[in-house]
Amino acid sequence: MSQVKVTLPDGSSRGYDRGTTVKDVAFDIGSRLGRASIAGKVNGETVDVYYKIEDDIKLELITLGSDEGLEVYRHTAAHVLAQAVKRLYDDVKLAIGPTIDDGFYYDFDMEHRISEEDFEKIEKEMKKIINEKYAIKREVLSKEEAIELMKELGEDYKVELIEELEDDTVSIYTQGEFRDLCRGPHLPSTGKLKNNAFKLLSVAGAYWRGDENNKMLQRVYATAFYKKAQLDEHLERLEEAKKRDHRKLGKQLDLFSLQEEGPGFPFFHPKGMVLRNQLVDFWKEEHRKAGYQEIKTPIILNQSLWKQSGHWDHYRDDMYFTQIDEQDFAVKPMNCPGGILVYKDKKHSYRDLPIRMGELGLVHRHELSGTLHGLMRVRNFTQDDAHIFCLPSQIEEELTGVIKLVDTIYNAFGFKYNVELSTKPDKAMGSDELWDQATSALEEAIKANDLDYEINEGDGAFYGPKIDFHLEDCLGRTWQCGTIQLDFQMPERFDLTYVGSDGEEHRPVMIHRAIYGSLERFMGILIEHYAGAFPTWLAPVQAQIIPITDNHIDYSYKVKEELESAGIRVDVDIRQEKVGYKIREAQVQQIPYMLIIGDDEVESETVSVRDRREGDLGAVKVDEFKEDVLEEVENKK
Repeated sequence: MSQVKVTLPDGSSRGYDRGTTVKDVAFDIGSRLGRASIAGKVNGETVDVYYKIEDDIKLELITLGSDEGLEVYRHTAAHVLAQAVKRLYDDVKLAIGPTIDDGFYYDFDMEHRISEEDFEKIEKEMKKIINEKYAIKREVLSKEEAIELMKELGEDYKVELIEELEDDTVSIYTQGEFRDLCRGPHLPSTGKLKNNAFKLLSVAGAYWRGDENNKMLQRVYATAFYKKAQLDEHLERLEEAKKRDHRKLGKQLDLFSLQEEGPGFPFFHPKGMVLRNQLVDFWKEEHRKAGYQEIKTPIILNQSLWKQSGHWDHYRDDMYFTQIDEQDFAVKPMNCPGGILVYKDKKHSYRDLPIRMGELGLVHRHELSGTLHGLMRVRNFTQDDAHIFCLPSQIEEELTGVIKLVDTIYNAFGFKYNVELSTKPDKAMGSDELWDQATSALEEAIKANDLDYEINEGDGAFYGPKIDFHLEDCLGRTWQCGTIQLDFQMPERFDLTYVGSDGEEHRPVMIHRAIYGSLERFMGILIEHYAGAFPTWLAPVQAQIIPITDNHIDYSYKVKEELESAGIRVDVDIRQEKVGYKIREAQVQQIPYMLIIGDDEVESETVSVRDRREGDLGAVKVDEFKEDVLEEVENKK
């Protein structure tokens, strides 16, 4: 039998008989490694341990306990969930069951309405399947054979998926009586799952293929881990996340509301506007320091502009339209074409560049109703956009300037972040040469600023590669907010020019960038990150004055006037309630400071200060309290 060469990650190579499996190689390297291996990577493609090696390959082993292995682990758990549901309920049709961040889900079409009351029964059946230790077998069928099989099983959704595949063959996975269409890979046995380290979490409606014109399916969300302790820790984080849910806190703190008359269009209340305006003011001040000029462009622009920019081809299904004077117009989903028109309004010399234009621009996108989620997913939001027009020789310096500005703004909120470089997507404008040039420039800027980063293949914007910034909140969740996009395409499409030192017209480079991303979404992140207990500089009310009796009201308002004149946001609680009740109410509202005023304070012209976390801080002069708060605000502590 002829041999094949298997090259391992350390560069060493071994010879094996053709047809040797990944599992065989793992056991040959070491029995312990063989037992722990649950999948492999053959020339970068993830495969099952039973994959037969027919040619020379590069092989990496994926083991239980690894991050890559966890995705395989959860993928198998999704199949166990589907098998359990099929066993327990009649006429169940399977849709899809992918892994997602921190877990997995499976979509079902069935008559019975699954609720959380069903979870215990489903979990019990899942444990039974795990304990039965079914071998998980992969078979490859022709497309026609797979369609016939799924028709026999009554799996209409699987038939639809197979019919749309371009491949001539399809992989089917079997565990016990359960068979499912899947690319894999999976664990070698259901027994590899821990029967006490998975949990069903919630159920929701989901349109088939995300299209609201299709049937509504039932989506069961779940998670699975290698160990019960990991699951318990995750569930604790989920409970904490529920307490911090920005929708609940937004209502409790009277920041914003969502109304039936405007689904996906948030209403900001006075306190929410204070928070919003603090973010805006901070953004404007930092951008002014960084040499940006602010612009504002219209919400509605002619449809021809969106065709010229390329947004028509890529965003049309998510745009809103109207007619004006018998011409077709669109509500903007992006700000960049408006910024381009401002640049084009006059000629520019190379001496004018770089030109940095910032815009807090309101955009609209038609998100599906099922995807709307508080401030995190809305139909209108404010992008903190900026567009930089620069010389090719200025690219690295401008990218570095943006990176430093991102760092300044995120540090003010105490956010850690990681960086991702997203490359050319399948649907993209422009030549590979320009894309390679832009991608290299972004990568060089990342390296020049000593940032660790990962490559996110194929996730760039349609007009250019991008650097994405992912914030990490206090619960360890990550949120993609900031982005820097290097664009050689729009200047070509709009014939943007500047006059060079040679007197000839040249093409500028365009950098798109945002830091908050969406102002609304950033507010939602902050609400959950701080659990509503905003730092003093952001807090809608920074101090609540609490007079003990009516005799202390006049002095309370005198203190209020003095603090307000210094720019401190203050309220006076004159309700006919006990002081203890008022203090508890102020703490529920997450007000940083409570100023208790009684006879002693009036006589000594002081205030008795309570911190929302530290409690009683004692009596201080009003001027001293004022200076301390102003310093705290100035330094954004």
